[in-house]
Amino acid sequence: MPVRNRFAELQDQIAEWRRDIHAHPEIRFEERRTSALVAERLRAFGCDVVETGVGQTGVVGVIQGRATGSGRVMAFRADMDALPIAEATGLPHASTHPGKMHACGHDGHTAMLLGAAQYLAETRNFDGTVVLLFQPAEEGGGGAKAMLADGVMDRHGVSEVYGLHNWPGLPAGQFALREGPMMAATDFFEIKVQGRGGHGAMPHLTADATLAAAQLTVALQQVVARNVDPLKPAVLSVCSLRTDSDAHNVIADSALIKGTVRYLHPEVQALIRARIAEVARATAEAHGATVELKYMQLVPVTSNPATGAAHAAEAARAVTGQAPLEIDPVMGGEDFADMLAERPGAFIFLGNGDSADLHHPAYEFNDAAIPAGCSWFATLAEQRMPLNP
Repeated sequence: MPVRNRFAELQDQIAEWRRDIHAHPEIRFEERRTSALVAERLRAFGCDVVETGVGQTGVVGVIQGRATGSGRVMAFRADMDALPIAEATGLPHASTHPGKMHACGHDGHTAMLLGAAQYLAETRNFDGTVVLLFQPAEEGGGGAKAMLADGVMDRHGVSEVYGLHNWPGLPAGQFALREGPMMAATDFFEIKVQGRGGHGAMPHLTADATLAAAQLTVALQQVVARNVDPLKPAVLSVCSLRTDSDAHNVIADSALIKGTVRYLHPEVQALIRARIAEVARATAEAHGATVELKYMQLVPVTSNPATGAAHAAEAARAVTGQAPLEIDPVMGGEDFADMLAERPGAFIFLGNGDSADLHHPAYEFNDAAIPAGCSWFATLAEQRMPLNP
């Protein structure tokens, strides 16, 4: 079964929805305009139930098939939030909100699930119920947990959940996934280095927080290189270092380091967390400073169970006529992992073509991928919940 003609017909309309969302990006838990647009469309399509304010700013749509005797309830998820990034695409539909941008393609995910919703509400060619989860705050805000805490799975009796994410570098419209660990667990950390500031001309009278933080930044890079088993993938990245001094001649009193840790094995997380604390204390002490460590676990490993991965692959094969690419795990994180921890299902990548990378100011979702993404959702519903002949 190739990409459905209906989605080829709807592609321009869906792309317009996507570009409108792109021009008005909203970061985590601020997605009020986007949520209102989504809810308005779902009601116009004739969804049986439309819920707003789920998980603060999430939206849920429910579509019943022509039959419901199977009792099966499948959920499809799309994330809606943007990132605090200044856009540099120069496109006609570029962000109108300074410092905010859809740099991860969530505008495309939302538009594709809306397109699938329109088709499923028109045809209802399945035996069961489809639950559409338009999720807020995927980018580090815990939006999946917020929707789960609102009881969305239990309230609607969801038995399976599926999601997708665009992937730059993969040909537009091609699918890729793997059984088992697919995306890394994500942790954040903050280290406050407290020294003793002073005059830049008299460093001997200070405990230089800038120097201690700089040395600590370098020392942390040795944790993965020298403490973690090379056969167990891990990343530790320091992504921000700021001091409380902005002058040419003032030695900072304190500094703040922010970073992220990624891993595929739980025991690696425990090791890295312990080593960060040890290295931070020892490095600070060597410079006459002290440290405070804040360590935050955001999302677990995104791992596809065998059965869910097989269902996702079968739908992808039906859409494109070829098996999806089997990929290696990637060290990016995804809070869809929290939904997979609650219900079986799978997560799949959809090619975005030769675009800028995710989270880059020049990134743009590729509208050529829209028919394939919409078709995958629709095909999955009809394959998993077939009507009796």
